[in-house]
Amino acid sequence: MIQVVNLGLRFSDRKLFDEVNLKFTPGNCYGVIGANGAGKSTFLKILSGEIEPTDGEVSITPGERVAVLKQNHFEFDEFTVMDTVIMGHKRLYDIMKEKDAIYLKEDFTEEDGMRAAELEGEFAELDGWDAESNVEKLLNGLGVDQENFHKLMGDVQSGDKVKVLLAQSLFGTPDILLLDEPTNHLDFHAISWLEEFLITYDNTVIVVSHDRHFLNKVCTHMVDIDFGKAKLFVGNYDFWYESSQLMLRLMKEQNKKKEEKIKELQDFIARFSSNASKAKQATSRKKMLDKITVDDIQPSSRRYPFVGFTPEREAGKEILTVEGITKTIDGVKILNDVSFIVNKGDKIVFMSRNDLAMTTLFRILMGEIEPDSGTFKWGVTTSQSYMPKDNTDYFEGVEMNLVDWLRQYSTEKDDTFVRGFLGKMLFSGDEPLKMCHVLSGGEKMRCMFSKLMLSMANVILLDDPTNHLDLESIQAVNNGLIAFKGTLLFSSHDHKFIETIANRVIELTPNGNFDKEIDFDDFLENETIQANISKLYKGE
Repeated sequence: MIQVVNLGLRFSDRKLFDEVNLKFTPGNCYGVIGANGAGKSTFLKILSGEIEPTDGEVSITPGERVAVLKQNHFEFDEFTVMDTVIMGHKRLYDIMKEKDAIYLKEDFTEEDGMRAAELEGEFAELDGWDAESNVEKLLNGLGVDQENFHKLMGDVQSGDKVKVLLAQSLFGTPDILLLDEPTNHLDFHAISWLEEFLITYDNTVIVVSHDRHFLNKVCTHMVDIDFGKAKLFVGNYDFWYESSQLMLRLMKEQNKKKEEKIKELQDFIARFSSNASKAKQATSRKKMLDKITVDDIQPSSRRYPFVGFTPEREAGKEILTVEGITKTIDGVKILNDVSFIVNKGDKIVFMSRNDLAMTTLFRILMGEIEPDSGTFKWGVTTSQSYMPKDNTDYFEGVEMNLVDWLRQYSTEKDDTFVRGFLGKMLFSGDEPLKMCHVLSGGEKMRCMFSKLMLSMANVILLDDPTNHLDLESIQAVNNGLIAFKGTLLFSSHDHKFIETIANRVIELTPNGNFDKEIDFDDFLENETIQANISKLYKGE
């Protein structure tokens, strides 16, 4: 168990946390949420002991081991993958190294023998004999190729490094597991494996994530960090979000009878309880939801941006035809004979094991680069608006405030009109007068969405549009794209974002593309589809 008592943290004149009291118990997974800058990662660092609080304390049950997902991808470059994972259990790793050193001695003494016997006993207690096989299970589950197991970390690709560091944190069944954005840079199959691992995990898990699908699958509780406080709620992210929104709406409906409000809230709780899946962790969540009373539900003080896309005109039937597009970059074939037809109203997610494939295709379709071969043709009634993954060129070296920056993309130049679109993305008061060069990554993305809304295009192309956004902004963008009446081409690593928006999936491989009108979960779970895609990657 890990307990936080009267926790406070101040940085100079800023109070990040004040009188936080929480208890984290075994068998539960706690999702930590909050706006960008609220202190989610800092909170995990306090729990791990990396940062000392200004006030209060963190107490951990004596003898319990805490494991933390490492963020420095170069820290273990001089160690093998196998050793790096085992180092997640420091005591076991130290025993292994001390044993090896003793057995390599040429002048092996009686004292060495006694010490070796002590170490062997502790080694067995810590399940040391199965350490390597346990490491292999973790790495195999996360999709790390066996040929990498004995390589130095410095020789492993960055995508696999992320998986190795995640395996390190999971190794040895720690009593308390602290994970900061564990799904970052993972493919969907690795995320699915991690979800199942955590669902059946018997100890305490505390996780920061912007992945709503992941939070919904694994979490039994949510910790909402807001205004220096941290409140604990039973349920997953969807339950927290929908219940807080429902309560906010009911509070605004002052004329509704109290009995009607209570009935609506009770029906909401019952619906979520009955929808809990049969997985072990979700079953325990269902039991907790059944015990919730109406008084336990509180409105959220969060502010959500408004994202809405209204096309200036409706597109005709012909949207886009792509025939045989091929592109090689730096000697690597990124796109090969890509062909598809986009129909009116399609919302297509593009996927690939190489993120550069989607970016390259979108840039070709927007006329930014030329294909090596192949053609594409937009319908004459279409208008396109594009949000690139890298928006640096829109802001770097730009000496403008936000109003002037957005005005250049608007046919209507009036201050009030332009400020209205910034206001929709929560730039209020004097914030629209901020200079572009001081914006955070999340603020730049909100500016880009203001620009996108102004375009009034009937076809939108988005390359990983949830990057740098907090959960509130992701939810708003998600809702806006569900409601969008035009045609959408996009890439994303956000499972729920894809699942709730896309009606078609196109996977780009070095040997052509796979195209299927299908629900995203069905696409991932269909063994025949996945086998056919694997053949495309292998060139079979």
